Amino acid sequence: MDASNSPSTKPLYRGTQIVWYVVGILEALLAFRFVLKLLGANPNAGFSSFIYSVSKPFAAPFLNVFKISKVEGSVLEWTTLLAMIVYWLIAFAIAKMFVMGKTVSTPEAAVKLDDQAK
Repeated sequence: MDASNSPSTKPLYRGTQIVWYVVGILEALLAFRFVLKLLGANPNAGFSSFIYSVSKPFAAPFLNVFKISKVEGSVLEWTTLLAMIVYWLIAFAIAKMFVMGKTVSTPEAAVKLDDQAK
């Protein structure tokens, strides 16, 4: 059976698309959080309040990892950058697991193994 015609290929592809879509939204929220804090946005303004409340559960596990740097109203929240990196790495690992589930032909597997042995 040709690996490209395998019935598992399309669901695996859709799975990777979903993973990257979800992490893209999460990364955008965290990026907004980082920029708003960096620029000293008013936390009581509607947009910044919304971003802070939606992104807080995702930033919370990292909030005490580093000290927060403050300069005249601006906050450099290193922990948000750490959260972005960690979530991207998790998404990358999940997407790789989906790809590992793809059907591979014997000749294709042999070539890949030879490439890894080099």
